[in-house]
Amino acid sequence: MQSLVTKHAPHFEATAVVDGQTIVENFSLHQYEGEKYVVFFFYPKDFTFVCPTELHAFQALLPEFEKRNVQVIGCSTDTEFSHQAWLKTPKNKGGIEGVTYPIVADTNKTIADHYGVLTGEYDYNDDGKLIATEEIIAFRGLFLIDKKGTIQHQLVNNLPLGRSVDEVLRMVDALQHFEANGEVCPANWSKGEKAMKADAEGVAEYLSD
Repeated sequence: MQSLVTKHAPHFEATAVVDGQTIVENFSLHQYEGEKYVVFFFYPKDFTFVCPTELHAFQALLPEFEKRNVQVIGCSTDTEFSHQAWLKTPKNKGGIEGVTYPIVADTNKTIADHYGVLTGEYDYNDDGKLIATEEIIAFRGLFLIDKKGTIQHQLVNNLPLGRSVDEVLRMVDALQHFEANGEVCPANWSKGEKAMKADAEGVAEYLSD
């Protein structure tokens, strides 16, 4: 898999479930360009074990993302009807009821492929249709996309390894701090802490404190 960082986010149009219930055709990330940052994350499957913990964690911090003008969007290779059924299932029964951000249905699996997070062995036939002899799903990929549509941060976990949503929020803060101040953010930097100027003098000043 090649890194997509500094590249324009691959375009797609697909069906998505929005606001926890409404099926929307031709959903695209393009609608947010020039308006919002986007956190676009993939998860393996609906009705599983680790996945709902991640989706609920993003929902719990959704107000913080919204304060930062960030649109959170999930995606898996399940159908929109599977997404809809899972969204109607209560949390105490393994569902994701209460999740309101869009969830994209990558049923032909090409979105996950274009973002480099599709598992397993597969190929394309002469008609450009993806074909596989085994189950193929998405790794836990995550992409932070700026308002120009450029990918600024990329993370891919194997299937058993859940992500830290707090870290995703920290990366949003780091990107926005750099854009606003031209200062780079050192290891373990958090919003409100001192950053560094991107020159030797600035580094020396930071290290002297």
